[in-house]
Amino acid sequence: MTNPVSIFILQLAVIIAMSAVFGYIFRKIGQPAVMGEITAGIILGPSVFGALSPAASSFVFPPGSFGNLQFASQVGLVLFMFVIGMELDFSIMKQKVRSALFISNMSIGLSFLLGMGLAWFLYADYAPAGIPLYAFALFMGIAMSITAFPVLARIIKERNLMNTRIGTIAITSAAIGDITGWCILAFVIAIVRMHSINAPLYTLLAALLYILIMLFVIRPLLKKLLAFETQSIWVKRAALPVILVLLFLSAWYSQAIGIHALFGAFLAGIIMPVEGNFRKPFIDKMERLASIMLLPIFFVLTGLRTQLGLLNGPTLWGLCGIITLIAIAGKFGGSALAARLSGEPAYESLSIGALMNTRGLMELIILNIGYDLGILKPAVFTMMVLMALATTFMTAPLLSLLNRIYKR
Repeated sequence: MTNPVSIFILQLAVIIAMSAVFGYIFRKIGQPAVMGEITAGIILGPSVFGALSPAASSFVFPPGSFGNLQFASQVGLVLFMFVIGMELDFSIMKQKVRSALFISNMSIGLSFLLGMGLAWFLYADYAPAGIPLYAFALFMGIAMSITAFPVLARIIKERNLMNTRIGTIAITSAAIGDITGWCILAFVIAIVRMHSINAPLYTLLAALLYILIMLFVIRPLLKKLLAFETQSIWVKRAALPVILVLLFLSAWYSQAIGIHALFGAFLAGIIMPVEGNFRKPFIDKMERLASIMLLPIFFVLTGLRTQLGLLNGPTLWGLCGIITLIAIAGKFGGSALAARLSGEPAYESLSIGALMNTRGLMELIILNIGYDLGILKPAVFTMMVLMALATTFMTAPLLSLLNRIYKR
């Protein structure tokens, strides 16, 4: 019963069961299933399960088993980011690209500046030793400015907003923001790993060369391969292995040059051609595998790192509230203001702001990267996770409130 394989199998059973139950409950109350899965992870962590039954918690999640969970969650995230890149519909993005660029850039810019200001305030007491101010500030800036594209897409689909003006602008802005955010995050990770603001130039040059090769060499070759998919049974059988090998090599290369494997997976998804019949079934299969089994592992790992007991006084809970308000001001306020300045009516502007304020899974991915790099202390990590939950949870109620106010 203490064999590592046995423990890992037991963990999978517990994680999948809890994630399915809480995902179902949250869907019933009008929230995306991912919110329930994140909540299940926190409940399985030290804040609830560990506090109520330390012996059972240490049996199911012994400290030595976290490495296995980490590896499995990273594979899930690589597959998930690949699917996210594939799901970006550039034909939809072209329809509102001008407005979306302005909204996305303004919301990211304002949130980034507010995050850096918050980092200056937190640095003396809450930054880990040895982390320079610029690295802490840059990371807090990007952590404040991200929007959860997958959760946002689910909310838009569930509320039948996909083909509306609001839905098109919001999903295009979020897609542009994701691309921008991951590029900035790649730069920040390179700076932190090289311990200098000047050192990662070769990393950025290697990343630029890699992006150009993926766009102008690999993408055309994939188009030619998939053009023969329906004509040759051998090409059809080879297509899936070729795509998977490309995905993992792309993730490996971006990790090797000092960025992060998830950036490579995301870029591999973006360059996938729309030609051929493989796209939809491939997305469905990969998303199902990632969301049912592998991503819940990531949520539980996040929950195991989220220690509510560290917020043991009114000062820390007040600081958590301030972080949440600053996050809302940056994304909701920045997006709504940008939409209003671009000519959108009040209802559309506020709705776009509410949708862009959704953080969810993408925020947790970035926070875990910061935790693994040693940029975030456990207390700050916990406060940022709670901020991500609060800003995501408020999206659906806020949209319903706006509908009632404007009688839509």
